[in-house]
Amino acid sequence: MKRTFRLFFLLILTVAFGLTAFGQNTSRETLRDQIQARRAELAALEKEFLAPTAEDRSDFAGLLSQPNTGVIRLLPREKYDDQIVKNKPTISMRGGGAYYSFKRLTHEYGRSDIELNSGELSVGFAGADYGMMMKLGDIAIEDVSSELPAVRTLLEYVSAKTEADARVEYRKFGMGTDVQGFMFKNRLPVEVQTTYLLRSIGFPDSDVAVAFRIARKDTDGSVILAYKLLKDFSPAKTVSR
Repeated sequence: MKRTFRLFFLLILTVAFGLTAFGQNTSRETLRDQIQARRAELAALEKEFLAPTAEDRSDFAGLLSQPNTGVIRLLPREKYDDQIVKNKPTISMRGGGAYYSFKRLTHEYGRSDIELNSGELSVGFAGADYGMMMKLGDIAIEDVSSELPAVRTLLEYVSAKTEADARVEYRKFGMGTDVQGFMFKNRLPVEVQTTYLLRSIGFPDSDVAVAFRIARKDTDGSVILAYKLLKDFSPAKTVSR
């Protein structure tokens, strides 16, 4: 009788333990699904937060009807990048929405072509990557073409072929350098209603020339930028290591 009772008691414990484990596994699976769902929800919210308004897109409807064009928002890095804002970063994506790749069409940092930080735009961020920018002024972006001498200069520039030369070019454009009579730098202040030229050279697989216009600046310091890709030189020349 006692043996029977012990066996029955062990059976009850085994079943109870199994049900508990099953409940825990089910709970963890549910939590995992909730995490994935909330990540997807967060990504959708961030995409909406980064998006220009319908009015912004409407203002450039003619431009957007052409290929290789777009209207984007850049967020100020000093306000949204969690590498800088340690307490409550709003944007979880790498770079905080302060970067954009005109080749990969993404704000996610990595092989990026432009950065917004502390009221300045810059190009060239890592390794042997470098770039050049100049301000065209209050010129409609639709009017930017290779017929303009500054655009021809941008397109005719021959990128560095070695890492050593690339780093020399980076330093030159950091200080500002004259290229066929036009002053180019790798960093320029944000000016609303202003059109810029940009050449971003990222080894070994990206080299693009872009014209962009700062349409407006929002209350959080973000800027709305309309652009058109002037030329994709890819694949870029591989830098000798």
